[in-house]
Amino acid sequence: MIIKILVVLVAFISVAAVVALFTKNKYTLARDIVINKPKQEVFDYVKLNKNQKSYSKWLSLDPNTKIEFRGAEDGTPGSILAFASKDKKAGTGEWEIKKITEGERVDFELRFLEPFVFTANGHFSIEAIVPSQTKVNWVYNSGMDWPMNFMLLFLDMDKIIGKDIQTSLVTLKSKLETL
Repeated sequence: MIIKILVVLVAFISVAAVVALFTKNKYTLARDIVINKPKQEVFDYVKLNKNQKSYSKWLSLDPNTKIEFRGAEDGTPGSILAFASKDKKAGTGEWEIKKITEGERVDFELRFLEPFVFTANGHFSIEAIVPSQTKVNWVYNSGMDWPMNFMLLFLDMDKIIGKDIQTSLVTLKSKLETL
């Protein structure tokens, strides 16, 4: 009986590993929102790592998250927001500004160190709709290496992470429109 169970288990793992060879391993999510504030005001707020505490869904998961700023001056490439939480949902990691196109775009790299180790990247692009309205587009790129990418067949990352990005954007809009 135990041998039959082991054979079935090995067969399942083997099939999953082969399927993972032909499964996508990268994904991109994008969300946007219109904020009733001028473009430069929105950009100046979004480019500062220190402001993430006020709108990031992930940083709000654990009120005891330790946040530290290091690297270059905030709002410039090389600026790092390091976070450490005992809550497994928030985890431990770093958010680094990689590139800034003044008034237009902030590129970032997100490195998770615990409870899982992986790196994501993306950007915020800021676009004026009219002088008093600004569209913020948040793009998030990530993935899973083989054989873990097999899970992407069953996980809807758009619902899991995309929902948190949208929540963060709604909070950002609320925050900026009350300033």
